[in-house]
Amino acid sequence: MNFLKFKIVFSHLLSIKIKNLFINFIIKGTRGSDSIILPIGRFYFTCKKGATINIKNGCLVFNQRTSKPEPFIGVLKMMEDSQINVENGFSIFSGHHIILMKGAKLNLGSGYINRDLKIRCFKEISIGNNVAISENVTIWDTDAHSIIGKEDQMTKPITIGNNVWIGNNVTILKGVTIGDGAIIAAGSVVTNDISAYCLAAGIPARVKKENVKWK
Repeated sequence: MNFLKFKIVFSHLLSIKIKNLFINFIIKGTRGSDSIILPIGRFYFTCKKGATINIKNGCLVFNQRTSKPEPFIGVLKMMEDSQINVENGFSIFSGHHIILMKGAKLNLGSGYINRDLKIRCFKEISIGNNVAISENVTIWDTDAHSIIGKEDQMTKPITIGNNVWIGNNVTILKGVTIGDGAIIAAGSVVTNDISAYCLAAGIPARVKKENVKWK
């Protein structure tokens, strides 16, 4: 462990279970010189043969705390040959439950996802840079079960663009693309594409305003 990685770990020392740092050795992958997987608090993971976590820059933080004590458990399950690819550092807050199925890819740019995230990745989920995703968000690229005669439609990839803001209690379903700069209002269920720089709301989510900006 180089000095920078040691400094990062030391700054979180009181909230890390040292045994969880072994994820950096158990799950293989390509990582930058300043990159580390940083599991905080009550975090549990399992991985199957060929699972990898690749980090280009920065850290991938699991189960980030928002308060003390933090009662919520973070869970990561990676099946055979699944991948997590991180571009510029990403934080996932406490209470997450993330499952990647065999051969699935979860691509993360930069930003954060707040408490109680639920991800089921059967094929591919891509999340861009500078994203702000709020609490209790569900992202599933699959129906998990198929309608007879339409088995090929069970799973479709999800793409969430750069600088996207997603509110509380949002559900994002298979095959959806959310464009750069979009805002998804709290409580929405996204079943169709949302164009860039639009505000969408409702069940199912529909565009309510165009040419919006947020900070």
